[in-house]
Amino acid sequence: MEGTKQNHMATKPISSLIFTMGCPPILSMFVQSMYNIVDSIFVAQLGENALTAVSLAAPLQYCLLAVSVGVGVGINSYISRNLGANNVAEANNTVTHSMILSLVHSILFIVLGLLFIKPFFRIYANNNEIFSDGCNYTYIVVLLSFSLFFQITFEKILQATGKMILPTISQIIGALLNIILDPIFIFGWFGMPKLGVTGAAIATVIGQIVSFIILLVAFIKHDSVLKLDLKLFKFDWNIIKQIYAVGIPSALMISISSLLTIALNSVLVKFSNTAVSIYGIYYRLQTFITMPINGLVQGIRPIIGFNYGAKDRGRIFETLKISLIVSVIFMLIGFLLFMFIPRQLLSMFNASENMMNLGAQALRIISLGFLFSAFSLIISAMYESIGKGTNSLILSLLRQCVIIIPISIILYKYQLDLLESGLPSLFLRLLLHLLLYGCF
Repeated sequence: MEGTKQNHMATKPISSLIFTMGCPPILSMFVQSMYNIVDSIFVAQLGENALTAVSLAAPLQYCLLAVSVGVGVGINSYISRNLGANNVAEANNTVTHSMILSLVHSILFIVLGLLFIKPFFRIYANNNEIFSDGCNYTYIVVLLSFSLFFQITFEKILQATGKMILPTISQIIGALLNIILDPIFIFGWFGMPKLGVTGAAIATVIGQIVSFIILLVAFIKHDSVLKLDLKLFKFDWNIIKQIYAVGIPSALMISISSLLTIALNSVLVKFSNTAVSIYGIYYRLQTFITMPINGLVQGIRPIIGFNYGAKDRGRIFETLKISLIVSVIFMLIGFLLFMFIPRQLLSMFNASENMMNLGAQALRIISLGFLFSAFSLIISAMYESIGKGTNSLILSLLRQCVIIIPISIILYKYQLDLLESGLPSLFLRLLLHLLLYGCF
């Protein structure tokens, strides 16, 4: 039965295969992106300081996600390629190695969190409320990060075998539970204590733990070609190397966005907390556009990896063509939303008039980069699927570190000179727009 399913990766029409494998994670990513937005909407009701605290915590949270997803992509890629080459034993051994890596990464982040969370917020938080809320939120998310690491690992393992429904169900349940628990813990509904920003973190972790448990039970009970069998485990540095060959570039590529966020926040916080909040709102809104494409990417990775292992280039190119068309459609929708209804989008976050005016202009300019992002996301996925994640990493490093950060610093210094000259705040807005636009 499982062999028949695997053969579908080599024989089923690509358009139908992308639909059946891409739709479940796309749906899941839609729900995930809605969770990110709803989470921020609830936090925004506590005030601008609370939203700023969560915005400052976001890059640290994304670093967790970067490592978990990046290594998960490496796991997914290596298992898919081995299944395509009919090397089931190597694929099974990779599963056990994946569990070890998830445990090691969880412990590493707990240690790093205990050492660096407070020093991080001392640098960027300019008042006690933001510092306290930011630390409380981040400690909970980081110290209980094991659930995220194991959740993503099992998700990528199942996706590598073509099973997209189970990971989708687990993600949707986790995200919906998060959305339900958010107001209960944040505002103290149904007799619960009012926990504020800390409540948002608790809701996030509970959602992750539930998703992890669902995937664990599904993996153990579901009849699959892949098994977690410690008796047959043989430690192999080559498997670690193969996972990290794709996983490290992928993780660094996602982490670069977090580092870029930290760099831009360090500039924006010198202007005002409002500027940081706008950036945080933008980052969550853009997930509504990019998350579905990330879902599509989850669907096409095993297709590309399997057919790369089977040496079928024609099916790889057809997968890329269809995926690019779908991605451009999603990004076009994002462009239209950001360009024509930015004030309505910002109003969901209890935006002040100053935030509304500044943010609406910023979102319009940012939207101009969406269509270009469709190509970069799909091409990056292709390189990761065939074990060449370094190519994607180089492009990302050039764009976000070599170009954007230096230009941002130059524009900031130029802005100070303009302000000393008494020129109007239009230039301040222009700087913010350029900084935000650079994120794509």
